[in-house]
Formats: sequence, C-alpha cells, structure tokens
Amino acid sequence: MTDLLAGVEAAAGLAVHGADAVDRAAATSTRAALASAGVPGRLAGKDPTLWGAAARAGAERRLGWLDTHLRSRELLPQLAELTAELADLDHVVLAGMGGSSLAAEVITRTTGRPLTVLDTTDPGQVRAALADRLERTVVVVASKSGSTVETDSHRRAYWQAFLDAGMTEAEAARHFVVVTDPGSPLEETAAEMGVVMIHADPEVGGRYSALTAFGLVPAALAGVEVTALLDDAEALAGSLGHDRDNPALALGAALAAAATDGRDRVALVADGTGIDGLGDWAEQLIAESTGKSGLGILPVVVESPGAPGVSGDGVLTVTYGGALPPGAVPGGGCVPDLAVNGPLGAHFLAWEYATAIAAVALGVDPFDQPDVAGAKRNTERVLAEGAPAQRPSSTEGAIEVYAPAGAPAGLAGALRWLFGQVPGDGYLAVTAYLDRLADADAARLRPLLAGATAAPVTFGWGPRFLHSTGQYHKGGPAVGVHLQVTGAVTDDLPVPGRPYSFAELQAAQAAGDRQALVDRGRPVLRLHLTERAAGLAQLLDVAGRTLT
Repeated sequence: MTDLLAGVEAAAGLAVHGADAVDRAAATSTRAALASAGVPGRLAGKDPTLWGAAARAGAERRLGWLDTHLRSRELLPQLAELTAELADLDHVVLAGMGGSSLAAEVITRTTGRPLTVLDTTDPGQVRAALADRLERTVVVVASKSGSTVETDSHRRAYWQAFLDAGMTEAEAARHFVVVTDPGSPLEETAAEMGVVMIHADPEVGGRYSALTAFGLVPAALAGVEVTALLDDAEALAGSLGHDRDNPALALGAALAAAATDGRDRVALVADGTGIDGLGDWAEQLIAESTGKSGLGILPVVVESPGAPGVSGDGVLTVTYGGALPPGAVPGGGCVPDLAVNGPLGAHFLAWEYATAIAAVALGVDPFDQPDVAGAKRNTERVLAEGAPAQRPSSTEGAIEVYAPAGAPAGLAGALRWLFGQVPGDGYLAVTAYLDRLADADAARLRPLLAGATAAPVTFGWGPRFLHSTGQYHKGGPAVGVHLQVTGAVTDDLPVPGRPYSFAELQAAQAAGDRQALVDRGRPVLRLHLTERAAGLAQLLDVAGRTLT
C-alpha cells in the first residue's frame, strides 16, 4: 500500500495510483518502451499505424473517440430541445447491445437517473418492459451497424405494442428516437417510421462510443446533465500526448506490463466512491479490444472489494471510483495493484486510451472483433434449420444436464468435471441466457464458484455478453472453460414481422454460442432449468455443496 499511496499520476481530476510499481515489477518497462517509440504523442495525434499494417485501414476510421467529446457538443442544443419536447415521456427505454447500451447504463446509474436497458432476447424480460408505463415510454433504438438482430427485434416489439395500445403510426413514431451511423440500414428504417433520428459519430467504434450519441442521447433523455461528461473528457484530453503526467498512459502501460508479465487477468472492483457500473463497461472495452489471435486481457467484474476473485495468481487488481479526498486510502477496503479515481467523463476517455495503449504493447488490433461473427452465423443457421436434437445426459429435479462426451452424466459429477477442466492458467466463464431481472440470482454463481477455485470466474448475461466478452471467449487464449445456463420459457413472445419468437431467438443464440466454443475446442457444460426459480435454487445449492 505504501507504493500505491506514493505512486500517483494525475491530470484533470483523474488519478491513477500504483502504475509505476506495476511497471517496475515487470521484467522490462513497458512504459519506457512506449515512450521511446513516441506512442503517447502518436496516439493522441491519431496515428493509424500503431497497431501494424493489417490494422491500419480500420484504425484510420476508428480513432475519432480521441476527440469525439468536441464534436459531441454539437448535439447539446438538439438534446435540450428533444428532452423538452418529450418531457411527458418520462420512462426511457434503451434498446441496444454492448457498446450501444453499457455507457448510458453507467452514466445513469452513477447519476441516479432511471433508465430501462433492454439488451436481452429473453421473452419474459422483454414482455415486462413492454408492460411498464407504455404510454409514457420513449424508446431509444441504438445500433451502430443498424442491423443488430436483438435491437431490431426490440424495435419491432415496441412498435407493435404501441399500435396494439390504440396509437396511430404517427403517435407511435413520437415514442421513438433512433441513434445510428449515417448510411446504416436503421437510418432508412427510421425515415420509413417517421421517427427522430440522431447520427452517431461514424469515426468511433461501438465499444469506444461512450461520449457519442450512443451514451449521451439516452442519458440526456433520462435527465442527466451530459455537458459535464464532455467537460471532464476535454480537460483530460490535453494530457494524452504527454510521456509524464498522463494518468491514461500510466493505466494503459500498467495493464500491458502486467499482461505481458503473467498477470493477464484484471479484477475490476468498484471502491464505493460514486462511480457505479463502470466495470461492466470496461469489461466489454478491454475484452473485445484485446481478446483475439490467442492473446488478450481477461477482465473479471467483481461485486465488491471483499468478494472472491479480487486477487490471486495472475490477477491484476484494479479498483475504480470517484475523486478521493486528500489523504484517503484508495481501494475501498481491499489492497489493489491499481486504483483509478476521478470524474466519469475522464474515466471513459482514460480507459479507452489505456485499452488502445495496451493493444499496442500486445500487438493486437483494438478496433476489430473477428470472432464475433461466427456465433452470429451459427445463430442464423439455427434459426433457419433448427437446433440439432439433443437429449439430456440426466435430469435432476428442475435441471436438465447436457454433459459433453466423456463427462459424468449427473449434475454434481458434471460440475466437478468442469472444474477439473480449468487449466492452471485458465478461467471459468459462466453465461446465463435468462432474464437478468427476474432470474437475478443466477449472478450469485460467480462469487460462489470463485470462492471454490483459484481460477478467475466471470459471469455474463446472454446474449448481452456476446457483444463484449464473447470475442475474448473465442479469440483470446484457449484456456477458457464454459458453464452455460439456459431456462424454459412459459410465456413466449413473437417478434413481429419475423418467422421466429424471442424464445426461439434466445435459444438459437445460446446454441450458436455453444457451437462456436465447441468448434474451438473449449469445454462446455450446459444446464437447462426446466423451472427457473426452482432450478436456480437447486443449482446454487448443489454447486455450493459440491464445489466448496
């Protein structure tokens, strides 16, 4: 902790504690190498050659996040006008996936403003959203590509719900705001619907889009004063080209130094000082940007400073939060390797810059996601052809066990087998294709299982994680072991205008993900809850008794 308190690098209210100590602990100084190559100034100057020749073309189109906070100010008058015009629609629903939803969720959670984030294909969760204050709802449909299947399904479901409630098409159109890139298919759809359409910054990729329309529009409609986010980012931006007094560089160099020195798992822990949910956003940024070509940094979102998984072999512990008062001890009760504290707008820009810096050191392209498409193709194939017929290896209570060949058929035995498949440098990923509100207890699996193993344990809601850690699962180091939890649907919901329902889409996404993992040789155990509440209670009980 002495090194942590002594080693502070700060600018514009953002402070990074401990980075020098992490860098010094590595065999060679990553930061010195980056500075010697002029990387800080080159990145601040939008040099697209930093990640190699193959990445150059993509980088030329994807470095706008470095100064998007300046261009985003052009949105402010439109946002003020739109917020006033839609003042009677006080229930804001954000339909978006991954980078199109996570930043807005952090902003509203941190500022205490209400926002319903719809990033699921679970029919129960979608149905609950549709039934909630429909006449007072404005739906922000957010998709960079304009072709995201989940978001398109949400748009269709809400449009039909408004019409079924007796609204005319013109009245229904008032309840939508579309955010997408210029020229995307969704822009054309928005024009056909007659809804408000706001362009996102085309020079910014989805996971780097926190300070673009994707983060700002839903936050502003929810009542957040978003100008402060841009002010904080602008204040930090002046330090990004510097070799010293650059906390974003300190963070990125420390992440890279640790990853190249055997600590390529990053525990992300909120320290309780006012930044809420940043770990989920940083998780998708880091995992999708670095997890490819058999390389990457695995982010592990940990529930609290005292939860299992905060530290361990190969783990870099990073706490985050708001600004600390003078003399305060960072970490929120744990002893982190790094502590990052400051205003939220500065956090967004610093983590984006740090991730790009880490990608330079790792030698990966931070702006592509080559392994995401495989799961999408598998989903499309399952929707078109149906899933292969499968019989459970056993059924116990409210759980069907689908154990792979060579594994024990029963629940307890299959769980022990799965634990045994995790290599010494591996991790266990728990993914739940369930309702993250009604089935929230599923998230208890992460700390429960993390308490029973020295390996990192991650948790993701499907299909939400497919747009974040899903890339790392397929493209990162081949050391992942996967527990997939699915659940029976008792009240399905059609996707209007499509030949499938939400339950069929959800099942196809789970099947497509399983196939993508199996194709890459990753061990996968699927547990299907035939009755969700009972099945979750049973699973938590059996896992607790069997593995702890």
